[in-house]
Amino acid sequence: MTDIWSAMLDLLQPTQQWATPGDLAKHLDPRTVQTPALDLIDAELVRAATTPDARLIVSMPPQEGKSQRCSRRFPLWALLRNPDTRIAIASYEHGVARRWGRAIRDDITTNDLGITVRDDLAAQHEWQLEGHEGGVYSVGIGAALTGRPVDLLIMDDPIKDRLQANSQTFRDRVWDWWVEVGATRLAPGAPAILIMTRWHEDDLAGRLLKAEDGHLWRVVNIPAEAETDEDPLGRTPGEYMVSARGRTDEQWDAIKIRSGSQAWASLYQGRPSPADGDMLRRDQWQRWTTIPDLTYATVVQSWDLAFKGAKTSDFVVGQVWAKIGADCYLLDQVRGRWSFSETCQQIRTLSARWPQAIAKYVEDKANGPAVIDALKAQIPGLVPVQPEGGKEARAAAIQPLVEAGNVHLPLTAEWVGDLIEEAAAFPNGAHDDQVDALTQALTKLMITPEKQTYGTGFWDIG
Repeated sequence: MTDIWSAMLDLLQPTQQWATPGDLAKHLDPRTVQTPALDLIDAELVRAATTPDARLIVSMPPQEGKSQRCSRRFPLWALLRNPDTRIAIASYEHGVARRWGRAIRDDITTNDLGITVRDDLAAQHEWQLEGHEGGVYSVGIGAALTGRPVDLLIMDDPIKDRLQANSQTFRDRVWDWWVEVGATRLAPGAPAILIMTRWHEDDLAGRLLKAEDGHLWRVVNIPAEAETDEDPLGRTPGEYMVSARGRTDEQWDAIKIRSGSQAWASLYQGRPSPADGDMLRRDQWQRWTTIPDLTYATVVQSWDLAFKGAKTSDFVVGQVWAKIGADCYLLDQVRGRWSFSETCQQIRTLSARWPQAIAKYVEDKANGPAVIDALKAQIPGLVPVQPEGGKEARAAAIQPLVEAGNVHLPLTAEWVGDLIEEAAAFPNGAHDDQVDALTQALTKLMITPEKQTYGTGFWDIG
């Protein structure tokens, strides 16, 4: 590999005919539109190809040329400079990856580029250059790369659509493929490049950035609309990108309105959750600094439990809420990845700390029934709750309360920032346990019909 990388590091010498994949694209197709975004991608691709062990993530709005540049022109550009480069291209399904392999092969066979494809190894999904080790092997996510050393790995759209992105099973499948297949086949010094539209903050790009080696991944996210003064293209906030498809500002405006905040933030801005949140916005929560008078308050606990206690399991969340007039106050919260026995102890502890919370609502799923059965003789008021509708429907039901300023969070609690961020990312965040506990409590306090019992300082929630 030392000789290979010595050759690769010489690529930017003036003697080279095509300094960038964009130069090659223009040579092969004079109709190629070169935008500032593609200029930036070209520079990053060249950097990745000439940097041993480079890791690059590219995200940009759909239909703006990122896949054509990264998965078609760039592999050919790399082969022209080093015909011994063994390239693997992976996508959400084999047919998509195979199309890129076929396109690169056909570019070679229909143009005089100084390289030829072997007659006996020229399939769409697998072909090799005559007299060299280099070539392209195309696979779908989930397929094997056994016995195939890879000098350049390109992962183009490992997730097909929002349905797949919202599936924990599919996201796990993509991650497992990278960890157990893609990463294991990389030769020493080989770059890995991920090109994708961001659908979910827990997609492959999100997980890579949160991994132990996440700091090694260089991220190039080019939003359709500039949001800050630190825009990668040097635009001012509010300025749209120059479109390879010729979209005008008016057309970008129409897409922004038509797609809605959630899709716009993820697909077009590269942010799977809007800056202010989607359903539960960051700027709509009220904040309290002093615990209100609870003399005539309704105080309850709300618990969202997990199936098991492990580092990879969901969090367990317990919250204490008080309703005073038209307002609800979050008084306390505990959260952790706890075993069954630890969960039971947390409920005992929170109940001792807040004896005013007679009703303790426990979602009738996961460990809920077992916890209630184990504690019902020790702790009064454990009420199983069968959630109605999906998570988004329940959040939508309480969203007007948040928007109206009727929901108050503690200003100084160390955990409140995480809760607000999780709520802002909902329903596309990696976790929703705090939101589940919150919507359960507010539904019971503000929406479920109530029967007051005066003279005790508490309300009996029917």
